[in-house]
Amino acid sequence: MTENLPVLILNKHVLLPYQELKLDFHEDKTKDIINYACDEYNKKVLVIFSSLDNTDNDFPKVGVIGKISKKLVLSNGNLRVIINGLNRVQVKSYENNNSILMSSFKKLYISNPVTLEEEANLKKIKELAKKYMDETPGVSNSIYSLIEESNDLDYISDLVLDLVDFDLSIKAKYMLEFDYIKRSEMLIKDIYNETKANEILNKIDDDLRDSFEKEQREYIIRQKISKLFKEIGGTLDKNEEVLIYNEKINELDISDKSKTKLLNEVKKYSYTSDTNPDSSVIRNYLDTVINLPWKNYSKDVSDLRKIKKTLDDSHYGLDEVKLRILEFIAIKKQSSNLNSPIICLVGPPGTGKTTLGASIANALNREFFKISVGGLSDSTELTGHRRTYLGSSPGVIMQGIKKCGTANPVILIDEVDKMVKDYQGDPASVLLDILDPKQNQNFVDFYIEEPFDLSKVLFILTANDLNNIPSMLRDRLEVIDVSSYTQEEKIDIAKKYLLPNIFEEYNMKKIKLTDDALKLIIDGYTHESGVRNLDRTLKKIVRNMLVNERQSKTLTEDLVKEILGPIKYDFTITKRVHTGMSSSLGVTPYGGFVINFEIVDLPGSGKLIMTGNVHSSVEESARVALNYIIRNSSKFGIDQKKIMNKDYHVNALCYAIKKSGSSGGVALASAFISLLLDKAISPDIGFTGEIDLYGDVMKVGGIKEKIIGAVNNNFKKVFIPYENKNDLDSVPDSIKSQIDVVCVDNFIDVYNELFKKSKKN
Repeated sequence: MTENLPVLILNKHVLLPYQELKLDFHEDKTKDIINYACDEYNKKVLVIFSSLDNTDNDFPKVGVIGKISKKLVLSNGNLRVIINGLNRVQVKSYENNNSILMSSFKKLYISNPVTLEEEANLKKIKELAKKYMDETPGVSNSIYSLIEESNDLDYISDLVLDLVDFDLSIKAKYMLEFDYIKRSEMLIKDIYNETKANEILNKIDDDLRDSFEKEQREYIIRQKISKLFKEIGGTLDKNEEVLIYNEKINELDISDKSKTKLLNEVKKYSYTSDTNPDSSVIRNYLDTVINLPWKNYSKDVSDLRKIKKTLDDSHYGLDEVKLRILEFIAIKKQSSNLNSPIICLVGPPGTGKTTLGASIANALNREFFKISVGGLSDSTELTGHRRTYLGSSPGVIMQGIKKCGTANPVILIDEVDKMVKDYQGDPASVLLDILDPKQNQNFVDFYIEEPFDLSKVLFILTANDLNNIPSMLRDRLEVIDVSSYTQEEKIDIAKKYLLPNIFEEYNMKKIKLTDDALKLIIDGYTHESGVRNLDRTLKKIVRNMLVNERQSKTLTEDLVKEILGPIKYDFTITKRVHTGMSSSLGVTPYGGFVINFEIVDLPGSGKLIMTGNVHSSVEESARVALNYIIRNSSKFGIDQKKIMNKDYHVNALCYAIKKSGSSGGVALASAFISLLLDKAISPDIGFTGEIDLYGDVMKVGGIKEKIIGAVNNNFKKVFIPYENKNDLDSVPDSIKSQIDVVCVDNFIDVYNELFKKSKKN
């Protein structure tokens, strides 16, 4: 009986009965064939191998019917299919049908009586398959169980072909043979040859392993002899030590020029007397250089889902830096020569920047080393000291590389914004050579004196204030902002990360904390941008419960107050309400905060008096705001002479922080209007934005931090520049739902919202 099926041509794969192939296709023509087979022929297709040509035609007369068990469109547009081989068929003819190659074929069935030859072949194939599996690592035992359970020589012959790693040409030969007895005889011969080849390869591996173990054993013995000599006060024969140094240097994977230089150092060491101080200097240098991991790289974890899970298990949020790490690993799969990114995390303290470095190293299966450069002024701490100095040593970068034992660790450079430039050097300039991927491939430490490749090192920098990082260094960094945590985020962090770690550290049973209790701790006792104080406070509570042997299994608000005492930060207390007062939203490296301006008038001639630890820029904002109001006094219903016959004292509350920047103009103008109209502004309203002499409200920075700070201080409404409207996308929805954000173009919009409405009311 003749049947028809569309034809799928394979060039690099052979499909045999009872076998499964996973294939990816990117050509539209091949995709059309797969889709046509699924739609019209019950997911069946005739699979042929293009290099088979046993007739005068272009295509072979033998093929295998394949069943498409799965079809999936990948993100890159490729079509992935899984095809299961069913049975061989004899092709009668091929013809094109609308650009799709069709085939006409018939199935062949060979039925031979069971003979002693067939039974012997069956037994021999099972025996060889078992031997091959025992000697070949990584082969699944599940296939052999199928072989053992069957006595069908036809089925077993094709199944074993999937077990043995034959060349493509050999598998193609089996595709042509219908007679399963002949096919089994071919298989016995080929699998026997494959087994013998594996035995030879295993013998070679064993010989190499024995040779390596002998060398290692000799090295260990030499080390023990050296230790014994030191114990009894003797010294190892210098000639023997020189031979060991020469042997180790010749084994290093470094340039010939570097090897020659090191061998000359060994020669110099052999000529130097043990009583000469230079002898120990040279020996220390050689030991340091030889033990550096010149080309020793740890293998990165390539499973993106596993990396993401490890990072999520250790740190909450920080999605942007996690995504950057996943992008780096994904691209590295395509290009092994990819240089590591230079990431700089900028944000308030306590948001997890420093600890994230160790988590990234753990997720990537790399070694980790931390360097703190806060207050560092001596650049030689990074580049090392020359050997001419007494007590010289490598810089902290090379010390970290040596300690990690690999040339691609994760190195965290902490507090990079707190480096100091003085007469001892400029550490920021030194970091340029260390971090720049175009230069650090040949980084030279002053002590090592030979180029070392740092391009595979994953550098992560942390800072609180981006403005304090020199611009030339900042230009080489991928800056990722780490913002303050909201109350809801802190509750999640406490439940999922902080408390489980505390219970494990103190080896105690878990205590349940209600959300209300956590909110009380966060708002009443740990007013901060991060969670560092929250962690300390939770540990204090748990320690108190352990010391006092409290039996409560749930931590309530009353119990929190009993343990921690009176509330430190109470924003429910009624805020002061006076005319001439307004609240300006500011931002520091430690998060958003509020500055309260208060203005009073005094007899005078229009002078401006500024107090409250303010920068000159704030005084300029106040002068611009006052002059704008004087010029437009008629719009606000204010007598201009009344303004000109007064002096104004502007005081900025919150003395702990120096007020600088230019985002308080709207707040100052509102305070002036409040004073002149004798109308108080609600203490639940905050302002940010600078105005010019025409009253236009100009764009400012730090909108996300400012709005979070406003919510943390129980503000109900904030005015921001209209040009900052797009910045609201970065503010969490949970924060925006708690506050009314009003975008304004000109100060007249603020006046109409605050004073004109209240006048009508």
